[in-house]
Amino acid sequence: MLHLTFDRAERPLKSVLCLGAHCDDIEIGCGGTLLKLTAEQPVLRVHWVVLSSNPVRAVEARRSAGLFLAQAGEKEIAIREFRESYFPYEGGEIKDYFETLKGISPDLIFTHHRHDLHQDHRLVSELTWNTFRDHLILEYEVPKYDGELGSPNVYVDFDETLCRRKVDHIMEAYASQKDKRWFTEDTFFGLMRLRGVESNAAGRYAEGFYGRKIIL
Repeated sequence: MLHLTFDRAERPLKSVLCLGAHCDDIEIGCGGTLLKLTAEQPVLRVHWVVLSSNPVRAVEARRSAGLFLAQAGEKEIAIREFRESYFPYEGGEIKDYFETLKGISPDLIFTHHRHDLHQDHRLVSELTWNTFRDHLILEYEVPKYDGELGSPNVYVDFDETLCRRKVDHIMEAYASQKDKRWFTEDTFFGLMRLRGVESNAAGRYAEGFYGRKIIL
C-alpha cells in the first residue's frame, strides 16, 4: 500500500472543515479520522457544520461534537436548521450559507460522497466542490438502505481501541436514533472492519474516503 501522512513538516494541517447534512453524518463518516487527527495534532482547529436538525437532535449533535473534538486545539460548532430531506428544494438558501463558509479556508475538508443516493448528501457534496475550488477535499461514506457503498481510494487506519471510542461516542450521543434498525454498533464496526481489510490496515480498522483531486 502507498502511504501519505497528515504530519506534513513543511505545511502542517492547521484547520479542518467537517460538513454534514444531518446530525450524525460527520461522526459516522469520518469520526475515527477526526479522533486520530486531533490526538496527533493538538493545535488543530476544527470547524464542525451540521446543516439540518431539530431541538432534540441539535442537543445530541452538540454533545457528540464535544466528545469527538475533546482533544482539538480549537473548535467551532454550527448546527443549522435547513429542512431535512428537502435540500434540493431549498438549494438557494443552503448555497447562500455555503458562501459564508469561504472565509474559513481550511487545509482539509470532509464532506459527503458525490454519488451518495441521499438527496441531502449529494447537494452538500456538490456545494462543497462549488464553494472550495482550491482545497483538499475527502468525501466520506454513510451506510444506509440504498446500498450505494462504493470503492474508496483513500483510507485512514486505526486500531480497535480508537474504533471502539468512535462507536461508543456515536451510541452515547444519539439516543434518539436507536430505534432505527441500521443504527447499531455492528453496522459501524462492520464497515470499518471491511475498509480495514481493503486497505490491509495494521490496526485492522479503517475509514474509507473518495479523493477526487489530490496532488502528491
